[in-house]
Amino acid sequence: MSKGKIFREAMKRGMVAAPGCYDCVGARAIERAGFDAVYMTGAGTAASLGYPDYGIVTMTEMAENAGRIARAIKLPVIADADTGYGNELNVIRTVREYEMRGVAGIHIEDQDFPKKCGHLEGKVIVPLDDYVAKIRAAVSAKTDPDFLIIARTDSRAVLGYEEAIRRANAAIEAGADMAFVEAPQTLEETANVPKLVKGPCLLNMVWRGKTPDLSIDEAAKMSYALMILPGMLTRTIVGACDAALAELKAKGRHPVPSSDITPQQGFNLNGAAEWDRYRTAFREPATKQAAE
Repeated sequence: MSKGKIFREAMKRGMVAAPGCYDCVGARAIERAGFDAVYMTGAGTAASLGYPDYGIVTMTEMAENAGRIARAIKLPVIADADTGYGNELNVIRTVREYEMRGVAGIHIEDQDFPKKCGHLEGKVIVPLDDYVAKIRAAVSAKTDPDFLIIARTDSRAVLGYEEAIRRANAAIEAGADMAFVEAPQTLEETANVPKLVKGPCLLNMVWRGKTPDLSIDEAAKMSYALMILPGMLTRTIVGACDAALAELKAKGRHPVPSSDITPQQGFNLNGAAEWDRYRTAFREPATKQAAE
């Protein structure tokens, strides 16, 4: 069963909550915590490469990171694909590159390139016809019918709420599997998105962002199909790193980590048991054959 199919089966059970990560360590933590999906954050991926979320990271870098995460876990991965990195031709290649790496789905937005985080000011939105053409191209590029094309619109901040809803519906009509209206600004706007959009909807929960803070249960009651929390681990890690380094600087001694685990326990979290089996698995048959 493809990862896209696994994700769609999870949605049948109710709204899927997908915490965000930018590497395999975070992805494995999300899997251990019992969530049904992982979200690869574009902002976090950019930060891991030393850049802000300004569209500086290339498609290849993003797809490669998504693929590493997808290979490390059994959960389906939904990944940020920014604007699709160009026109319809680029979008087709983008879909192919992510899909061949085992990703369950991607979202593509209607910002001009280079883009900016949806919760920042100063975004530029492309014409509706250009956006819809890219969504059609993305849908046409799928080889797995269960691979999700999620159409994101950032037009709320620039062109208004009604235009954002219009664009979401146009994308659904063009074949998108889900609509992602980025950064509704009030509780009423947020609650009305699933009522006004003629298809499944994604809610992006960004700490101290433009959208009102909602719990997983509250979003589910609003009939969202997917809730992503892209920056939760990234910001937690930054805070933990700063605190640990400050303690080391002040005391001159290795601080007690939050996890407080041994080196072996740490390796076990990243698949050591599987790899340990390989150390002898291929030597035993050769030993037996020599003895015979």
